[in-house]
Amino acid sequence: MMHAKGALLVLLGSMMTPASEAFAPTPLFTTRSSVSSPLKHSPVSKTTDLKMVAGGAQQAYGEEMYDGVRIGPPPDLPSLLLHNRIVYIGMPLVPAVTELVIAELLYLNYEDTNKPITMYINSSGTTTPDGQSVGFETEAFAIADVMKYVRPPVCTVAVGQAFGAAAMLLAQGKRGKRFALPNATILLNQPRSMARGQATDIAIKAREVAANRRKTCELLATACGKSLSTVEQDCQRVKYLQPHEAVSYGLVDKVFVNESTLPVKPSFISQL
Repeated sequence: MMHAKGALLVLLGSMMTPASEAFAPTPLFTTRSSVSSPLKHSPVSKTTDLKMVAGGAQQAYGEEMYDGVRIGPPPDLPSLLLHNRIVYIGMPLVPAVTELVIAELLYLNYEDTNKPITMYINSSGTTTPDGQSVGFETEAFAIADVMKYVRPPVCTVAVGQAFGAAAMLLAQGKRGKRFALPNATILLNQPRSMARGQATDIAIKAREVAANRRKTCELLATACGKSLSTVEQDCQRVKYLQPHEAVSYGLVDKVFVNESTLPVKPSFISQL
């Protein structure tokens, strides 16, 4: 009788086990190392090894490979440039541009104090191409001060245009590492005053503009190896300089002809 009761209990226990497991909690997410594609021998794998060179897009979505070729969102171009120690100024010098450029210079300074920084300049300075004032010369002064403050040498390259305050930044690069592309245009001019209101306010603004003009000319004179009076006279009116003329003026050191003359060859192209 005892043996019959024991066998009955064992049988009931084995029958209740699947029912209890049916109510067990199931995981919300399943982890897979690879997902099989409908095509045979063409698995789509997803790796979690993130590389800084691919920027924010890869960090957000991961890297997917299909038949050995990377697929997914395009790379984050600003991160690619920053990873290769390249700073690009492609807008007028408004506060938002100044904030970004200074932040990038400081980041690269604390990342590595020896590797050079390459700054590409394609900017109309503190004015629009048609001459309308959009920023203050203090924006350019802030960038110029940080270029001298950071320890890595800053190489400057003129691309397209470097007008006014942007030309001054071009000249602030390390001596011997200031370049211009063959079709770049460099312009020297003086700050514009857009002061309005009462006569006293206009006079105060005029004195500030004159002080900024003198400071810009002093920075240019020091960088170009010319006297202050010569630079001030050249900046009284608009003065256009072609790349070879900028070399003669002392504003840049060399004109780029091809990629082999770059001061630092970017490495992100070969890693895409």
